[in-house]
Amino acid sequence: MNHSPTAARLATRIERLKPSLVREILAVANKPGIISFAGGLPAPDLMPDMRDCIDPDTALDQYGASEGETAFRSAVAEWITHNGLPVAPSQVLALSGSQQGLDLAAKLLIDDGTPVVTESPSYLAALQVFELFGASVLPLALGRDGPDPATLDALLRQHRPACVYLIPSFQNPSGYCYSPEVRKVIAEVLDRHDAVLIEDDPYRSVSLDVTHPMQPICSYLKRVPWIYLGSFSKILRPGWRVGYLAASPQLMPYLVRLKQASDLHTQRPAQAAVANWLRHAQRDADLARLRAGYRLRRDAMQTALERHFGDLADWDVPQGGLFFWLRLRQHQATRSTLDATLARGVVFMPGESFYPGPMKPTNTMRLNYSLSTPAEMERGLAILADCIAAVSAA
Repeated sequence: MNHSPTAARLATRIERLKPSLVREILAVANKPGIISFAGGLPAPDLMPDMRDCIDPDTALDQYGASEGETAFRSAVAEWITHNGLPVAPSQVLALSGSQQGLDLAAKLLIDDGTPVVTESPSYLAALQVFELFGASVLPLALGRDGPDPATLDALLRQHRPACVYLIPSFQNPSGYCYSPEVRKVIAEVLDRHDAVLIEDDPYRSVSLDVTHPMQPICSYLKRVPWIYLGSFSKILRPGWRVGYLAASPQLMPYLVRLKQASDLHTQRPAQAAVANWLRHAQRDADLARLRAGYRLRRDAMQTALERHFGDLADWDVPQGGLFFWLRLRQHQATRSTLDATLARGVVFMPGESFYPGPMKPTNTMRLNYSLSTPAEMERGLAILADCIAAVSAA
């Protein structure tokens, strides 16, 4: 008997589900011969040697606690506290990558039409999650030292959003790092309102030149609840997909239950390895080596950019993180530009993907510097500059 296919009855939110341009590009970027400035992939040769940290305990092959391994939560609490946000192990939740933290936070805080404030531009995968759950995303313009606290205060007063999503340290995609003064004032503004702060901090450990403190904004809050997200993907093994969140005690029971409903628990052997590395005598030397390597690559891209984009764009030399953020003076960097560069073996991220709302500037672009060699940077940026000029002239 033949049966004709029947259309599946999908949730209405699926209509808001957008594909990830980064993931689409990475699928192409893995092909041989492609020079990729698109993703945020760390350099394989700078990843620490983790062999001494891998625990052979076969008990870790069984199911574990949704909250995470005791040793992992304790070590991460010490790590976060060392970075300026005092937390107890009971406030730490192991994640399958910090991206899962965005999913859990959105499930906790966002209904259809819920106002949410994000930087503009902002991390595109966060925008993807917030919009999937029906958020009305309110853009907050971003400056070199962070957003204007007075503008944030006005948004909070007018729209009363459920949460504010910020990336204060080497913001993705701009690379900007909030000043200590802006961090303190933003915390004061948030404390005057009822919006939960979601602070995303995956690039803190890739600090190259910053001399001022990068105190988490969460540490300054006195009244409003907060969720603090972190990751080991940029400094250890991204393939392990191990991240974490810390949160105000009143939010933790709900976040744990959401984690239980999501994937039961994060993989245990990777948690054990990360916990061992955090307490290993080699940790600080590993981080110093990583930063030194990224500083060399950052400087190599700066040199190549000056040669090929000096007349085309403006940018700030990033003091950390993994990206350059270019503002083209007269040309555009759109999906059609990406198609042209891909035909010549080079990929990058058009900046328009990072802007919330309908107004998406087309004169910006994000370039990753951590993965390419200096020779690849020289060749790839020359192709990129040529394609931008050619597409804009067409």
